[in-house]
Amino acid sequence: MQIRYLGHAAFSLTDGDTEVLVDPFLTGNPKAAVGADEPRPDAILLTHGHADHYGDVVDIAKRTGATVVAITEVAGELSGKLGEDHPVLNPNLGGTAELPWGSVRLVPAWHTSTTPDGTVSTPAGLVIELGGKRIYHVGDTALFSDLALPGKRGKIDVALVPIGGHFTMDRFDAVVAAELIGADQIIPCHYGTFPPIETDAQAFKADVEQAGYAQVVVLAPGESHTP
Repeated sequence: MQIRYLGHAAFSLTDGDTEVLVDPFLTGNPKAAVGADEPRPDAILLTHGHADHYGDVVDIAKRTGATVVAITEVAGELSGKLGEDHPVLNPNLGGTAELPWGSVRLVPAWHTSTTPDGTVSTPAGLVIELGGKRIYHVGDTALFSDLALPGKRGKIDVALVPIGGHFTMDRFDAVVAAELIGADQIIPCHYGTFPPIETDAQAFKADVEQAGYAQVVVLAPGESHTP
């Protein structure tokens, strides 16, 4: 099972012939590792509706036929865009979407969410089960104590954590989040894409590892990691 960082908060998770794409903001992303015409996902998962996460979901889903998973309100909008025959799953917080390759469970994130077309919804984190690993994309979030809860149900192998500040928690709050989440490994994201979210990922890595909370794997866009 491989985790490939595509830039900003976008990731491609692969296990054998299965590809799962998360938050496919590629077009207009100055750090994007691939173009929107390249991924061939079996599923596309969204944390929330902001344009820098919603991204190219419609175009990629139409091109590939990928199943889309998003919180209820965003899923409803996407069903209208993709057509009633396109597979769109609409769990709410606490709900789990079961798929042929594994599952994704929606958990709280503390943020806001409005799609480019104006659909307001609640943001989420995603607990993804794929290839025998449990990956927690915490989504865009501030630091809050409930980040500790997903790991109570089952050990988190890898957490994908925003560190850029301004729109999400910064790298200092993310160190506290690392302790709460309790993952074996953390991959930082949502930083360096635009000037307001510039930060020092290596300093974050040093702080987390010195505290003994987790191993931090800093990936450049396009790089992959095998947990």
